[in-house]
Amino acid sequence: MTDYEHYEAIVVGAGPGGAAAAATFANYGIETLVLERGVEAGSKNVSGGLIYAEESAPYTIDDLFPGFREEAAERPITTYRIHNIAGSKVESFDLTRLHEHDTEWSDAVLRRKMDSWLAERVHERTREAGGGLLTDVHVNGLLREDGKIVGITTDELDPITADVIVAADGVNSELARDAGLMDWDEPEEWFQGVKAVVDMPADVIADRFDVGEDEGAAHLFSGDLFSGVRGGGFLYTNRESLSLGTVFHLDSLVAERAEPHELLDAMLTHPLLGQWLDEDYTEVEYSAKLVPDSKKVALREPHFGRLMVVGDAAGQMQAQGPIIKGMNHAVSAGALAAEAYAQAKSRNSPEDAGTLYAKKLKREGVMQKLRPQGYELMRGITERDSVTDLVDSVLTSSVGRFGVRALSGQLERLYNTPALSSMIPDTRTPYVTLPTVIAEELGTRIRETNDVSPPDLEARIENLTYDTDIGNPHITVLDNSFEASGAAVSACPVSAVDFGGGCYREEFVRTNGSEERVVSLDTQPCVECGTCAVVADTEWTHPRGGKGVEFNQG
Repeated sequence: MTDYEHYEAIVVGAGPGGAAAAATFANYGIETLVLERGVEAGSKNVSGGLIYAEESAPYTIDDLFPGFREEAAERPITTYRIHNIAGSKVESFDLTRLHEHDTEWSDAVLRRKMDSWLAERVHERTREAGGGLLTDVHVNGLLREDGKIVGITTDELDPITADVIVAADGVNSELARDAGLMDWDEPEEWFQGVKAVVDMPADVIADRFDVGEDEGAAHLFSGDLFSGVRGGGFLYTNRESLSLGTVFHLDSLVAERAEPHELLDAMLTHPLLGQWLDEDYTEVEYSAKLVPDSKKVALREPHFGRLMVVGDAAGQMQAQGPIIKGMNHAVSAGALAAEAYAQAKSRNSPEDAGTLYAKKLKREGVMQKLRPQGYELMRGITERDSVTDLVDSVLTSSVGRFGVRALSGQLERLYNTPALSSMIPDTRTPYVTLPTVIAEELGTRIRETNDVSPPDLEARIENLTYDTDIGNPHITVLDNSFEASGAAVSACPVSAVDFGGGCYREEFVRTNGSEERVVSLDTQPCVECGTCAVVADTEWTHPRGGKGVEFNQG
């Protein structure tokens, strides 16, 4: 074998999962190299985002990184509400009890601030064991010898070998795909999140959300304001800003030919939000990402050879109705992966680390949260189109509406039941039909006005920071016919049917007297969410290290 540089452990990605893995390796004295493709940890990462410390979790972020909450987080979330919307009528439920189930604490975070703080700690601790953290390095694949994984390859450096590799490289993981553990074939296995960070002084947040200095609020939105697309919206209070966004099932976005930025604007301009937003609305950053649906794709065996996969790269994102958790599971998985390797090595069988890691995920209850048994038992029935049509027809009938009114005193309690939340089917019923009927039958008409004028898509793109890798496009359209790749025109968060400045555009080309409908691509405004890799026929990779979009909030 070529004499490449060697480390005992390589961690790819410096988000919370990678940071947890690296810190745990360092705690065991294992020489660890961490590679991050952004100019700084967090510059490529986007989250809603709330990070939880679960009482039942084997590891929490503040266990591994003392001082995390004081230095790297935003506000503790002390109030959690969901708003069912039908036109201007709203019926709200307090979900604080559900939010606090199995919760030690939960904080709002901004990924650039959080991940960069974690990276400083990681670099200090891994350097003590002979490693360290390098940014601006895009790990593009796995190095193999005689068919076995022995290391990684990058765009910027010579190949590097390792005894163990932890892939924490996000939802668009090139290592998970290279190992055959993940694919991007089915839109119904993914969510797409779009987010705006909005400037708001701390005293204004305190007044409008009725929270103290060490308090924060989370609000969820569902019903008819999203044009029938399955999903919902969120609002989280940060120290001096708000995170507002929408998360939708990707297959529903495609089916409805809905445009993500317009769905976000529908929420931002709804009368309900007039109590929190006003004409001084200042959008600091627009961003987007794919989110794995753990109920369908969380890997039961997230390993292959020397490779272990954690976080979004392993599908470890729990999105079950109003329960939205991901970063905490990435932390548990990253620490358990490193722990598994250290223990397997101590038994002189490091090759068993992956199997031990999978066992730990199951034994510690992580997999049950990600892939709840109740959902898996019921989805074969509850997600049939015929069942959905029947349930919706009953709900919207006079009988169903009477039932909603009769249960009005019990609905909040039912919403706060963790077992029911874990069984919610991925259909229009819980996201659109039921909340709309609840609002129509029980809601109060909102009298507030909302004077918000969100930026248009062009302004949002122009406000982002890019270092375009001229001459090295990271996406190639393999089939530019509208049938194969046209869904990207509307589904891409920085494209739109009537907008000519985004990534994907629709065109009509005349050839020999016939007209063909095709799409064209410009990767310059790309936010690297990966949507087009799922809905279009493309060859998709991340840009080279330090290139492409750079998020300052995340």
